[in-house]
Amino acid sequence: MTVLTRWDPFREFTTLQDRMNRLFRDSYGDNEEALTASTFAPAVDVYEDEHNVTLKLEVPGIDEKDIDVRIENNTLTVHGERKYDKDEKEENYRRIERQYGSFTRSFTLPNTVSPDNVHANYDKGVLKITLAKKAEAKPKQIKVNVGSEKTLEAKGASKAA
Repeated sequence: MTVLTRWDPFREFTTLQDRMNRLFRDSYGDNEEALTASTFAPAVDVYEDEHNVTLKLEVPGIDEKDIDVRIENNTLTVHGERKYDKDEKEENYRRIERQYGSFTRSFTLPNTVSPDNVHANYDKGVLKITLAKKAEAKPKQIKVNVGSEKTLEAKGASKAA
């Protein structure tokens, strides 16, 4: 016996929304701090010129003592933490959008970078890491002589005589 059931396309969305709500409620409870304390990845700009590879990480609101920069096995790792300020009255908040918690970003360094010549500077919420290139990796300009090869050989022969 076949039973026909009326198909409601929105029933699937309602079920999905209920499942997502249950997932967040079970994972975080009703604690607002738990929603804000997580991991995040700060935005990074990476650019290169003939002398350096430079990274700029946006990490506003993080003390420089809470940032750790390391190079190990040809990998640059930046770790930090933005701490949630518990001094403010939580019940006065209407919305919390800034992310709190720890972050870790790792970057594989190219072979052209010297791991011994690295500088880090933190200013106005931006961490700037400058990695100097090795001397052999820097571009070398070669002078090009103008003229034919026979003319250059003739000049060399006349100087030898």
